[in-house]
Amino acid sequence: MSTKPPPLRLVRTRDAEFEEAFRAVEQRRLVAQEEVDRVAATIVDDVRQRGDDAVLDAIERYDGYRLTPRELVVTEAEIAAAGPELSPEDREALQVAAERVRDFHAAHVPGSWRIERAGEILGNEVRPIARVGINVPGFKAPLASTVLMTAVPAAVAGVRDLVIATPAQKPHPAILEAARLARVTRVFRVGGAQGVAALAYGTETVPAVDKIVGPGNVYVQAAKRCVFGQVAIDADAGPSEVLILADGTAPPALVAADLLAQAEHEEVASVVLVTPDARLAGAALEELKEQLESTPRRSIAAAALRGRSLAIVTRDLDEAVDLANRYGAEHLEILTEAPERLVPRIENAGAIFLGPWAPVPIGDYVAGPSHVLPTGGTARFFSPLGVEDFVKRMSVLGFEREPYQRIAPHAVRLAELEGLSAHARSLAIRLAGSSGLDRKS
Repeated sequence: MSTKPPPLRLVRTRDAEFEEAFRAVEQRRLVAQEEVDRVAATIVDDVRQRGDDAVLDAIERYDGYRLTPRELVVTEAEIAAAGPELSPEDREALQVAAERVRDFHAAHVPGSWRIERAGEILGNEVRPIARVGINVPGFKAPLASTVLMTAVPAAVAGVRDLVIATPAQKPHPAILEAARLARVTRVFRVGGAQGVAALAYGTETVPAVDKIVGPGNVYVQAAKRCVFGQVAIDADAGPSEVLILADGTAPPALVAADLLAQAEHEEVASVVLVTPDARLAGAALEELKEQLESTPRRSIAAAALRGRSLAIVTRDLDEAVDLANRYGAEHLEILTEAPERLVPRIENAGAIFLGPWAPVPIGDYVAGPSHVLPTGGTARFFSPLGVEDFVKRMSVLGFEREPYQRIAPHAVRLAELEGLSAHARSLAIRLAGSSGLDRKS
């Protein structure tokens, strides 16, 4: 057994310092970012005013190379040529993932509906958003899965124009092949805050979209907040996170592996183990220590484990569930004897992974549901990205004379109560029969 200290802090809910320790992971979104917001706002405003020139200047300043306006566009020939650059195994994996994501989201596409009764028509008309922009990070890793998890649900929802913004002089073939499989219509070589701004306001080369989705660094997220209102955006994403809710039946090696899988994402990732079994906690931390040593991204994972991460021993499983709901994890793994029994008690989570055969990475790639999930505790009010995020609803209202005359007097009273006399007149003129509706043509 290694003599090195465990890489993850262990606390017990009985400890005096527990609340302070847990609050640090519970409030993991609270970071100072005034300078980030200032930089992002400056880039966004520059792109809004100068279009392509500002985009190209920002690419040169932040990415280190110069493009022409024509080079911003990834051509159809480049997209078509990407697939053969990949191994047959990689192409098959992308194909399987695309099909599974498409099948899952096709099962619950929102539709229009009506309530029709005695002279009334009430309901919703559902329409897809016309044009969606997707930010796909491309420098640290070729996030082809991000393309599938965002573009496929949008295509299933009926979005006609899917636009990807991804930084790189030569986008990775996996990103371009995923774009082809997801039925993306256009791809541009631009990312960061400048990519978000270009999608929001449009430039001479990049079209303006109606909604922007997809992950990115703090500058991307800050830029998305800047342009919200000009366009819709998805949830305000933060660093990746997992909470593993386990009992003594959980294999320590699997617990450690799953904690490490999230910790390797980035230095500010948050990983939490919550268990009433002290022996499991100790064994999992020993496993984590050993597995960390052989992880290629060891320095990144170690930084995450030292940061907003924690192992917690609770009094019982009920307390563990309560802490899971307080944390509101992006990914919640339940590794207990009967994990499905706990699902009705879970209030806050982006995605729930049941049992030892459902680790978070299976959801990252091929399970089916989109892996774009609420982070930082926002699972209290946000949901996973899905087809619902790519449609809009229009209310439909229609009345004939009898039902109108039955309910309109109540509307008149409410209008008068609010002091809106023209509203009341619009209603009352129909009740008085002086509107011309009774005249024969």
